[in-house]
Amino acid sequence: MNLRHDWTMEEIEMIYDRPLLDLIFDASKIHRENFDSQKVQVSSLISIKTGGCPEDCSYCPQAARYQTGVNSEGLMKTETVMNLAQKAKDQGASRVCLGAAWREVKDNKQFDQVLGMVKGITGMGVEVCCTLGMLTESQANKLKEAGLYAYNHNIDTSEDYYKSIISTRTYEDRLKTLKNVQKAKISVCSGGIIGMGETKEDRLGMLKTLSNLAIHPDSVPINTLVAVEGTPLEKQKEIPIWDLLRMIATARIIMPHSMVRLSAGRNSRSFQDQALCFLAGANSIFSGEKLLTTPNPEFNEDKELFELLGLKETPAFESHQKQQNYETLRH
Repeated sequence: MNLRHDWTMEEIEMIYDRPLLDLIFDASKIHRENFDSQKVQVSSLISIKTGGCPEDCSYCPQAARYQTGVNSEGLMKTETVMNLAQKAKDQGASRVCLGAAWREVKDNKQFDQVLGMVKGITGMGVEVCCTLGMLTESQANKLKEAGLYAYNHNIDTSEDYYKSIISTRTYEDRLKTLKNVQKAKISVCSGGIIGMGETKEDRLGMLKTLSNLAIHPDSVPINTLVAVEGTPLEKQKEIPIWDLLRMIATARIIMPHSMVRLSAGRNSRSFQDQALCFLAGANSIFSGEKLLTTPNPEFNEDKELFELLGLKETPAFESHQKQQNYETLRH
C-alpha cells in the first residue's frame, strides 16, 4: 500500500465506520504486509522529573494547579536513571523513554544532564526516546548529537477540541515542535488520547493531522484516558474496547508503516482485549509498573501475555532500519 499524506475526513470516516470485523480484517492484512505480526516493540517509561508542571492539560495529574496527590520532585539523578534503564533492558525493553513534567526545554544544567542520560542509555544498545515538552530546533539538534533515537510529543486530539483540553499552549505549538524534531532527523512519536469527552470527528481529526504530516510519525501512541481524581476529567468513564479497536485499525490503515502503540489505559484491558488490539494492527506497548504516574502492566504480566499469544519482542533499532528502507523506496 502506497503512503498517502492527503487523507480527507470523509475517507477516514468511511474506514472508521466499516463493519468492525471487516475493519479489523483489513487492518490486519495491511499490518502483515508491512511488519512481522509476531513482533511487538516493548518500551519502558521513566519519569525523570515528576509533577509541578505549569500547564493546564485537563487529563494530567502532574499539573501543579490540580490537587491529585502527585508531589513535585526534582530531576532524578543520572545514576538512578541509568540503573532503571538497565533494569528495563534486562526485562526485555528495547526502548527507554525519559519523561519530564516541563512545559518546554530550557538551555540549562538540567538539559545538559538529560543529554548525558541520553548518551549513557544509548550506549547500552537500546533506543532512547524523550518527552520533555516543547523544543527549539537547536535543542532538537543537541538531542540528536547526544544519540537520541525518538522524541514523543502528542497532539492529544483534534485542533478544534484541543482548546477545550489545554489553554496554556496552542495546537500550532505542538506541530512546530514536531517539525523541529523531524528537521533534526529524530524519529517522531506522536499520537493522542481518546475518552476525554471528544466526538468521533475529533478522534478522526487527530488521525487526519498525523496522517497528513509530510512524514508520518514513526510511532503513533493511542492512549485511552485514565481519569485521575482531582483533574477536570476525573468523572469521564472508560471508553469501550470497540472504540479503541476502531482507532487502532484506522491508524494502521492510513499510516501503514508507523508503529501503532497501545499506550495509557492498557492496565484495565483484559488479555482478550489486548489480543484484539494486536490483531487490529497495534505492534508496540509500554511495559513496566507505571506510565509516568498512572498504573501500567508489569513486565512479568506482559511476558505471560506474549507467551499466550506467541509474540516476541522487537529488537532495538529494527524499526529504524525498516524506516530507512521505506525512505530509500520513496526516493
